[in-house]
Amino acid sequence: MRTTKDSPAALATASPARHTGGAVWGALLIVYVVWGSTYLGIRVVVETVPPFLSSGGRFLVAGLLMTGLIAWRFGPGALRVTGRQLRSALLVGLLLLLGGNGLVVLAETAVPSGLAALLVAAVPMWVAVFRAATGDRPPARTLTGVAVGMGGLAVLTLPGLSGEIKLWGVVLILIGTVMWSLGTFSSARLPMPKNPFTASAYEMLGGGVASLAVAFVRGEQHGFSFAEVSTRSWVAFGYLIVFGSLVAFSAYAWLLQSAPLSLVSTYAYVNPVVAVLLGALILGEALTWPIVVGGAIVVAGVVAIVSTERRGRTGTS
Repeated sequence: MRTTKDSPAALATASPARHTGGAVWGALLIVYVVWGSTYLGIRVVVETVPPFLSSGGRFLVAGLLMTGLIAWRFGPGALRVTGRQLRSALLVGLLLLLGGNGLVVLAETAVPSGLAALLVAAVPMWVAVFRAATGDRPPARTLTGVAVGMGGLAVLTLPGLSGEIKLWGVVLILIGTVMWSLGTFSSARLPMPKNPFTASAYEMLGGGVASLAVAFVRGEQHGFSFAEVSTRSWVAFGYLIVFGSLVAFSAYAWLLQSAPLSLVSTYAYVNPVVAVLLGALILGEALTWPIVVGGAIVVAGVVAIVSTERRGRTGTS
């Protein structure tokens, strides 16, 4: 998520009202389970819906719904942004949703949802790499976490190298995580809309339209019929729109302003664990040793990075 002065993360750092009551734990549970379950939802949707058609439709609908909710909750004026802010939001939307999410959706036509989630967990590592590449040298413990996490990624890649899983799917997810990380990194340095919900709405609209354009260029509309979409794919699609793109995001934005950042940050290493468990329990995805060992190493690296970075931002552990 964004860490600019106008972002939810920055608002959280500046907000003195911090508590850990029942509402906080309820919202945190939503972020843990819902965001962790989106990989399962994506896997189910792409069973009968082409990848970019599904991701484009998801974010376009979610963006329109978010726009309506913003106008209802804050007034139409909350949607006003400058030209630079709009261009920045659209660019970030392309990086996050077309490049990042879109490639993951495409890859999940060939890669188990649990493995996809563990590979995506590498996002904090790539952000740290971008920081180092631009002269903002992260702490030594962060770099150690990156090194550990990269080792975990190497282990997670083994199923692709051995032929157990299609290697192109693993590679696409890795490219997608770099794109997502670049979008996250860039958003902290671009003139984004001040209201984080407004920024998210424009990102989803831009990413949704671009994803649909890619779908049509790929010819995904040819041979596609709404009548052939399975009931469970429709349910998963609706779940991704309502819960993945609206409910969980709102819960996360509220948490950033209401709960200790050190607690909120734990989603980064809980989500992949939830995704792996759901994939195994619901879809029967195999828990092979590269997934278990590599996933544990990646999560350990992310824990080191997140814990170090949040101490640097808040001055607390």
